[in-house]
Amino acid sequence: MVTMTSADKALKSLYLGAVSEQLNTEVNPLLAAIKQTTTDVWGKEVRRVVKYGINGGVGAGDEDGSLPSAGGNNYEQIVTTLKNLYGTIEISDKAIRASQNDAGAFVNLLNAEMEGLIKASTFNFGRMLYGDGSGMLANIVSVADRTVTVDNIKNIAVGMQIEFMTGIGQPSSAGIRKVKTVNAEEKSFTVEGSSLSGAQIGSGYCVVLQGSFNREITGLGAIFGDNSVLYGLSRSSHDWLVPYKIKNAGEISETMIQKAIDHLDDVHGSKVNFIVCSSGVKRAFQKHLSSYKRNLDVMELNGGCKALSYNGIPIVSDRFCPEGTMYLLNTDDFALHQLCDWKWLEGEDGKVLRQTAGKPTYTATLVKYADLVCTRPCGQAMISGITEE
Repeated sequence: MVTMTSADKALKSLYLGAVSEQLNTEVNPLLAAIKQTTTDVWGKEVRRVVKYGINGGVGAGDEDGSLPSAGGNNYEQIVTTLKNLYGTIEISDKAIRASQNDAGAFVNLLNAEMEGLIKASTFNFGRMLYGDGSGMLANIVSVADRTVTVDNIKNIAVGMQIEFMTGIGQPSSAGIRKVKTVNAEEKSFTVEGSSLSGAQIGSGYCVVLQGSFNREITGLGAIFGDNSVLYGLSRSSHDWLVPYKIKNAGEISETMIQKAIDHLDDVHGSKVNFIVCSSGVKRAFQKHLSSYKRNLDVMELNGGCKALSYNGIPIVSDRFCPEGTMYLLNTDDFALHQLCDWKWLEGEDGKVLRQTAGKPTYTATLVKYADLVCTRPCGQAMISGITEE
């Protein structure tokens, strides 16, 4: 017979390992290429000492002259706060009782819930990798009744719980709403509940994942952004925090890609080993190669993902990569620092399935405390403004 105790044990022993593995390696190829570590985690923060520049204790001299003075290495400490990443499943008491005498039915129930959790987590954590940590999904263009038109629809999916906020994090009176439908062609979506017309949502407002404003991981949007401070350090006085950028690129070419790769190698000694771009940029690159009758070299990455190859470097497209953009990365400079791997939140009694207060439902929540750190932003490059196909 299926009981709450046996359900708890199943979540802990049977599902946790498999779910953790999928969330860590199958969210997208970029995350799979980044190492995950518990080092340099101190309390609620990541504090990592990084070395930049070169040792100054090298020189040439006379046979009987003075030896070079010791220059020492250059060190700086970067600091970031661990972000709280959650994923919650909910099972009704009725569903549990209906499958009490049928273990197979209960397994199917748990499988469905876990698959839904993995799908939602894959979407959101993949999106966060390219975000700037603000949690902003899109800027609002207009609102009509319960329909919201935005400048970017790719970060929004049916079922998401969202909020409407100003750029400084002031929420609207509309509260948290569930996305009902998404129209990719018109870059619009509808929400459940009452009309939004009276909430005075419009220009200057943005769409934010519920409770996530300025609480998401430090993604590529922050590393390649124009923010003056990164990891608690000023970019103006720490030029190694500034990545290389080619803007308004126009038509993509191998020469353009090679220019960025050579700059990183020649100036910073950084070896690009991973390239990620939008789907439109990948198609433009494929068109460029075909115009010169070049074969498309394909390679397979860990996890089974296939990628184009540029001189042995994988080129992967990602739905969350900004339009017209290509990132050229040395993934050895990245790490996802975490307090621990994915764990179930447990109550004082050690149970992970807990009744929702005042409701006939039980919830279980996965949690990870982590943040993404790049120790050498100057060793990364971004090409933007590429003409897409």
